[in-house]
Amino acid sequence: MKHLHHVGLFLFSCSCLLLCDAVPVRGNIQREAEALVNWKASLAGANKSLRSWSLANSTSLCRWRYISCNSAGHIKELNLDGASLNGTLDKFDFSAFPHLKKLILFENGLHGTIPAGIGNLTRLVQLDIGVNPYLRGIIPRSIFQLKHLVVLRLLDLGLDGTLPEAIGNLTTLEELRLSFVNLTGSIPQTIGMLVKLQVLSLIGNNLTGSIPMEIGNMTELQTIYLRHNNLEGQLPGTISHLVKLQDIILSENQLVGHIFPGIWNSSLLQTVNIANNNFSGMFPPSICVGGALTWIIAGYNGFTGLHHQTFQNCTTLQIVDFTENNIVAELRDCLSEHPGELTTMAFSQNQLHGTLLTDQGEDFFRNRTYLRLIDLSNNALHGGLSNCFWNLPDLEFMDLSSNSFSSVVPFSRTCQDNLKYIILANNHFRGTFPLGLKKCKNLTALDLGGNNFCGAIPSWLSMSLPKLNFLRLSSNIFDGIIPHQILQFRQLQVLDLSKNKLTGPVPDDFTNFTGMAQEQRNIESIYPDQNDYRVQIHIVWKNVDYVYHLMIAAMAGIDLSGNSLSQEIPDGLTTLLGLRYLNLSGNYLSGRIPKGIGNLVLLESLDLSRNQLSGEIPPSFVSLKSMSTLNLSTNELSGRIPMGNQLQTLVDPSIYSNNPGLCGFPLNDCMNSSTPDQNETGHAEDREALWLYCFVAAGFIFGFWLYWGMILFRSEVTKKIYSCMLFFQAKSNV
Repeated sequence: MKHLHHVGLFLFSCSCLLLCDAVPVRGNIQREAEALVNWKASLAGANKSLRSWSLANSTSLCRWRYISCNSAGHIKELNLDGASLNGTLDKFDFSAFPHLKKLILFENGLHGTIPAGIGNLTRLVQLDIGVNPYLRGIIPRSIFQLKHLVVLRLLDLGLDGTLPEAIGNLTTLEELRLSFVNLTGSIPQTIGMLVKLQVLSLIGNNLTGSIPMEIGNMTELQTIYLRHNNLEGQLPGTISHLVKLQDIILSENQLVGHIFPGIWNSSLLQTVNIANNNFSGMFPPSICVGGALTWIIAGYNGFTGLHHQTFQNCTTLQIVDFTENNIVAELRDCLSEHPGELTTMAFSQNQLHGTLLTDQGEDFFRNRTYLRLIDLSNNALHGGLSNCFWNLPDLEFMDLSSNSFSSVVPFSRTCQDNLKYIILANNHFRGTFPLGLKKCKNLTALDLGGNNFCGAIPSWLSMSLPKLNFLRLSSNIFDGIIPHQILQFRQLQVLDLSKNKLTGPVPDDFTNFTGMAQEQRNIESIYPDQNDYRVQIHIVWKNVDYVYHLMIAAMAGIDLSGNSLSQEIPDGLTTLLGLRYLNLSGNYLSGRIPKGIGNLVLLESLDLSRNQLSGEIPPSFVSLKSMSTLNLSTNELSGRIPMGNQLQTLVDPSIYSNNPGLCGFPLNDCMNSSTPDQNETGHAEDREALWLYCFVAAGFIFGFWLYWGMILFRSEVTKKIYSCMLFFQAKSNV
């Protein structure tokens, strides 16, 4: 019995201890619930998304929305990603959550500042505050005392200030993302203390200074994203210590100097993007040390050459972009070993030379069947083309413009369905319109301008290429009339047939031109899979060479200038309400400017100069409120120039010159306020008044003589009657 008594005392003691321990646990959970409910009360519109947050059901705290608990019932994770919260963090009692390990406040409407009390979350492992652009102030220094923090993400916030040296305190960090938060100053050297860091992202800030040498101490780094800052200086050689590096993105900075060989020392390297900097010299060899590289983007720098071993072992390479450098090299030497998996080859605006065909007839693109984008424009390449282009199954975009290619464009009986953009402008191609294009039914943009193509523009264009929205055939030797079938395009937005030898009238029926019939608002990525690549075409707009970026498909315009077109400007043009530029200059067009020209309210540039247009400028011109460039010179226009707010901004008198009959601002003022038609009307009215006066005068004279004639007549008759009466009276007296 005594033994049982001791056992009973022991069990009773344990129960008491458990009860005593349970009381504060329950109390702490209640405090967590109260803290959340109090914060909810400070938020606007939280009753909908945080409906379950109520003290009435605080016993089921772990079932509240956005909350996860540990085994003891304490909140360990608060994930409010996309919860549509609107308010501040001022009423958030961070000290009430000693067990919280994850706090995620991504994509809400939070404003104010991040309170210093956030440092009370002493067990926090992950802090993620993103896409709350109205959160202001500096990053609280208390965050850098969170010793257990592994993931720190502050993205797209309205913060300011610098990245403090205290960042080195977070020695447990594996991921640091402080992007688009307006950081200034330099990257502190103490960042090298984050030896466990795997991801470093400081994109889109205003960081200055150089990349610290201490970055080489972070040997676990796999990803470095420093794009879109103002970093300067040379790349530190210690980058070669980062043997686990996979991606390095340094584009859009002010980095300079040579990149020394061996800096890419990681066998895992996959992506290198150093575009839009000021690097120079030879691009280093052996960038594919481990054979894992897939992207090398180095455009818009000052590289002068490529080492013949640069792409050695690049068996997985997919994208090569060296746009706008100063590379002087034979094309085949640049990519003599490039693999068949290459999808993008961009070497525009360099000094590459050579041909695409060897003396043995071997084609440069042979066996490169994965190519989707080829841009070799603005180089010194020459020679002819082969049928290989038409047979590349994945090819979408080809730009060979501004080289010295010649000969005829080869014919092919096939054209792959993926081919959408062909730019062959400013070369020496000759012959008639390439018949092989008839098979390219999915073409969206075709630019053959600035060559020696001749003959008639084929009538099958709109039928065979129904998806075209950009057609440029300018500066060639095309002749004959503009085929009326060309007006059957339904998606065309830019038509440029300028500087040819076209004759006849401008076609009139623009009913099917729906691509120009209304304002184009669509923004479409022309090449969505290519990072940082900008597809563009040149057009002449507002009298200057304009870079037409195909990533924004909002342009609409017609250029028929520099031909021998005749007759009147068709009224049908005034139905194209989406037009932003219209150029009909340098032709033999006659008659009046269409009265409905004012319908084109989006028109920004209009050039009708050097024609034989007559009559007055239509009053509807005052409706052209977007007009910024106008040229009506060298015609036979007359009368007063219309007055309008936008027209008053066009102060250069030369835009109306060589029209002897024109007057009014900005030319000399008119002698009177009448327009030609008003003068003609006035003359007619004067003539009518003169005739009226003549008739009145004649009537007056006739009436005058009639009146006096009647009087005289009546007096003579009276005399005779009176004489007769006297005679008969005398007879009676006798």
